[in-house]
Amino acid sequence: MSTVGKAGLEDVVVSTSDICFIDGREGRLLYRGFDIDDLVEQSSFEEVVFLLWQGHLPTRKELDAHVKAIRATANRKLPPKMIAILRALPRKTTPMEVVRTGVSALSAFDPDAADNSRDASIRKAMRVTAQLPTLVAAWERIRRGKAPIAPNPKLSTAANFLYMMTGKKPTPLAEQTFDVALTLHADHEFNASTFAARVTAATLSDLHSAIVAAIGALKGPLHGGANEQVMLMVEKIGSPERAESFIKKALAEKARIMGFGHRVYRVEDPRAKHLRRLASELGQQVGDMSAVRILDTVGREVTAEKKIYPNVDLYSGAAYAAMGIPTDQFTPIFAMSRVAGWIAHVLEQHANNRLIRPRSEYTGPTRATYVPIEQR
Repeated sequence: MSTVGKAGLEDVVVSTSDICFIDGREGRLLYRGFDIDDLVEQSSFEEVVFLLWQGHLPTRKELDAHVKAIRATANRKLPPKMIAILRALPRKTTPMEVVRTGVSALSAFDPDAADNSRDASIRKAMRVTAQLPTLVAAWERIRRGKAPIAPNPKLSTAANFLYMMTGKKPTPLAEQTFDVALTLHADHEFNASTFAARVTAATLSDLHSAIVAAIGALKGPLHGGANEQVMLMVEKIGSPERAESFIKKALAEKARIMGFGHRVYRVEDPRAKHLRRLASELGQQVGDMSAVRILDTVGREVTAEKKIYPNVDLYSGAAYAAMGIPTDQFTPIFAMSRVAGWIAHVLEQHANNRLIRPRSEYTGPTRATYVPIEQR
């Protein structure tokens, strides 16, 4: 089958990879062969990070060492000059702009910045994965006129982030929900941001540059920003009682409704069911089920009318909102998780590199005649 002229490179295979597989027909997502359902039930985000980077599940000794490193204050903390950079930014700077600028700036403080060897890349990977939650939480505090909270090495990645955001240790349900969300977002094959990271890595650029390229792609509303748009829709709807009429009107007007459909899945996104359940449980815990009830109605109406299913973005925002996380922080949280996958792909690219240089199908003129400017 010819792939020439495929818009958006749809279904075009550009490389091989053994990191992640999406079975679009059966609705399965696999990390290194392991079903996401099993990982959600039995694993943790920190163990999934090891799996993605190292290619196998860790032994107890390997996991303990990995967890100790990723939670270490030395890896999680931001350099004092990085905090100064954050304080110098205008308060109106969006969180995703801060993430993009912050990761780029962090490369200047990394002792392994220019070393692309496997060992150095793993050290950089550990630092940037540990620093991203600190960066996101620090900006949230700074833009609200509060002092950043130092990371707690005794807490998991999920619990520590929520603690740094609020100053309070999260409930077990909030920690579990956030850990599951991080696991579900950790990788998703050759999506736009991952492909951007691999294209950059293929030039033999460094890990931080590849991650910054990925963040730039993730910032777009057709990729990482979709869950923000879902919650803005929920806010616009206002109450569960208005949801059905609102969505019917939107469908009749052919408005774009975020949180549905996927380029690969032909059935429901397997990640959606986990976030739907956890968002419901969190809503019950905080005593506010309105967002989940609105999204249940939206999901029912859109699926019935357009025969497309919810994706991971439909319920993730409701879960984050129930934890008190501002809407414009949803995409930075996506980056906090997906950085694990981006790094795995950079490591894979560097291990067997070939410059990614596709061709285009030229559709312009081929024998244009140059006319001197005086005759135009």
